[in-house]
Amino acid sequence: MEKTFDEIAASLKLLSDPTRLKILSCIQNEERCVCEITPLFELSQPAISQQLKKLKDGGILLERKEGTWVYYRLAPDLDKYIVDILSLLPKNKQSNCC
Repeated sequence: MEKTFDEIAASLKLLSDPTRLKILSCIQNEERCVCEITPLFELSQPAISQQLKKLKDGGILLERKEGTWVYYRLAPDLDKYIVDILSLLPKNKQSNCC
């Protein structure tokens, strides 16, 4: 199904935030728990969770709950333009990410 201009703009808006891009850089190769992502930022866990929720609500991430933990991964059916943008992200140099 073809996307509308508004749908594409909404996806691009999600990808325009540096924090969300860094989160996606960490998640693009493997599923991650919010507890693994939070230490990489100078933000609180609720702030990271809010960014993850935006990405999930936008269809870019999927979540899986295991007990009290929530794990995030890229949605498998991302549009090509999103995959292309993610492929341009620099590799995260922090050892516990990517």
